[in-house]
Amino acid sequence: MGQLRFVTGGESHGAALTAIIDGLPAGLCLSRAELDGQLARRQRGYGRGGRMKIETDRVLVLSGLRFGETIGSPITLQVVNRDFANWTDRMDPFGTPNGGRVTAVRPGHADLSGVLKYDRRDARDILERSSARETTMRVAVGAVCRQLLAQLGISIASHVTEIGGVSVDAAVIRADDIGVTNSDDLNCCDSAAESRMKERIDTAKQAGDTLGGIFEVVVRGLPTGLGTHTQWDRRLDARLAGALMSIQAIKGVEIGAGFACAHLPGSEIHDELYMGADGQPFRKTNRAGGMEGGMTNGEPLIVRAAMKPIPTLMAPLQTIDLATGEAVSASKERSDTCAVPAASVVGEAMTAFVLADAVCSQFSADNMTDLKAALAAYRSRMERVWQKP
Repeated sequence: MGQLRFVTGGESHGAALTAIIDGLPAGLCLSRAELDGQLARRQRGYGRGGRMKIETDRVLVLSGLRFGETIGSPITLQVVNRDFANWTDRMDPFGTPNGGRVTAVRPGHADLSGVLKYDRRDARDILERSSARETTMRVAVGAVCRQLLAQLGISIASHVTEIGGVSVDAAVIRADDIGVTNSDDLNCCDSAAESRMKERIDTAKQAGDTLGGIFEVVVRGLPTGLGTHTQWDRRLDARLAGALMSIQAIKGVEIGAGFACAHLPGSEIHDELYMGADGQPFRKTNRAGGMEGGMTNGEPLIVRAAMKPIPTLMAPLQTIDLATGEAVSASKERSDTCAVPAASVVGEAMTAFVLADAVCSQFSADNMTDLKAALAAYRSRMERVWQKP
């Protein structure tokens, strides 16, 4: 187990969502604007549904912070659901059922597996927690972790590369564009592709359908050797893949060239090493995505995730009714046509948590002063490796 851990609690239409983070060093300065700014990014995106017009997510810090600095104790974060006022009769913790059970389980959702596993008769008992609304707190946690990383010289950004089969032109996107020229609507760096993506989203919405896509997370400033090759569960690539796969609707993760590695010979995949004028080694390519042997290799970390279309369709698919066993149309919940841009923000957050945990575990310290000193000493040792005697 790493040094950091977090858990979340709350339902989509419950009173509030909560997260507790444990293990952060004391002395970490946190910005309220940065916390709320990341939550706002998760709510944006062309193709989002009506829920985003109701909620204006703001984080409440209930413990672990004084005067803008962490104090070493667990941090409790909370986001109040404004929509709970409209759902009190259906979500009252001590109320009585008043009908309106959800029994037409949705294909592609957790509904059926969940009601069978937990022996429920109402799919709302499952869908409320399995909803992607839970990612609100992941983004809040990630917003804390990315501030820790930023104070160590590590930056995280993302961009959407595909929606509904419409892909960006990689040739027109410079590495420096990612995280800088991104649009607010789709978190995309290719304006021409974004226009086609919007048209595709409009068409899907009119048809009552949904769309998935792909996003890419890029991390710069990581030291070489973060992670380890020595045990399967401590490999950093495995932990990143698991974290991204845990996001609702994510069905695939790749690092660097990813699945393309299966189709090309080693001579076209592995990144050759050169000695730079500064006496430090470098690579002209980064097909490994900044990761070799379960460890960072000093190049930018590049991780991609594929998101399936959201299972709630306004033109519902066929399913069965839990109460009768008969064929019916799947239930409809207020939902999005496309949430890939929001997923990219969640992807940044989960990446930030895994990397913050890796840093805190490898350079174990109870406070930021010691953590910064330990990382600085490690970087200095890495540079001295290539100095001639």
